[in-house]
Amino acid sequence: MRTKAAVLLLAAGIMSMLVPGCASNPSAKKPGTVTREASAPSAPVSPNPRKGPGESHRTAAFRAWGLEPLPAPPIPPQVKPGKMSLGSVPVIRDVPVKDRVVFLTFDDGAEKDPEFVRMMRDLRIPFTMFLTDAAIRNGYNYFKPLQDLGNAIQNHTLTHPDLLTLSQSAQANEICGQQRRLAEEYGTPPRFFRPPYGNWNEATRAAAQSCGIEAIVLWRETMQIKNLRYQRGDGKLHPGDIILAHFRGAKDLKGTTATEMTLTLLRRIQEQGFTVARLDDYL
Repeated sequence: MRTKAAVLLLAAGIMSMLVPGCASNPSAKKPGTVTREASAPSAPVSPNPRKGPGESHRTAAFRAWGLEPLPAPPIPPQVKPGKMSLGSVPVIRDVPVKDRVVFLTFDDGAEKDPEFVRMMRDLRIPFTMFLTDAAIRNGYNYFKPLQDLGNAIQNHTLTHPDLLTLSQSAQANEICGQQRRLAEEYGTPPRFFRPPYGNWNEATRAAAQSCGIEAIVLWRETMQIKNLRYQRGDGKLHPGDIILAHFRGAKDLKGTTATEMTLTLLRRIQEQGFTVARLDDYL
């Protein structure tokens, strides 16, 4: 009997050495221990090489374009500070606000740079387009993706004339004709009008009103190739300023593209501690 018992104990010992997961398996974990693989998992590869740990998608997008992120604009006011006058079309160069925001506007539409669309899709900078039919009729579709991002299309006449040389009825033809054309192409009649060269008179105001325009929108600063040109004598931005830029190409910008010009413009805005808000939210 003692011999039989010894044989059974020996068999049990051999079987315990063959059971997976037991202490004799050199790859098994003891309770409370962490293997090297678990303590140092491989890091996922970011789709954006500029995006670091904890970096937001917005920050990464700005840095991919060589910019530091602009502050997010404030929540739009419940009551728009740029009030429209009843019975008259106001002429607006800036909006009365205290927040350090400015408003970007782009005129004409001659240059149709695909990189500009890609940049604005990435950065989601709000802006307003004042388009002239003579400049855009060979590429209406270019501006639709920009409109789909929430950027309004406004009126800048059919042919870009100096309105001071035209009668009131001729001015109305330019403004109302563009109202109809833009509504046909982009689905919404414009609310705002910008006279070419900033030239207007009381006939312009009356013509604009007859065409359903709510406001004539001018500007305080003009973006040049590298710097801003200021109307005020102090040479700096003010809260609520409207900035004029153009859809122009390298031929007009001495080798600089509209995309590069806009990146420089955004840097100038940031340098002065401002961000960009949507004009339609304030007028």
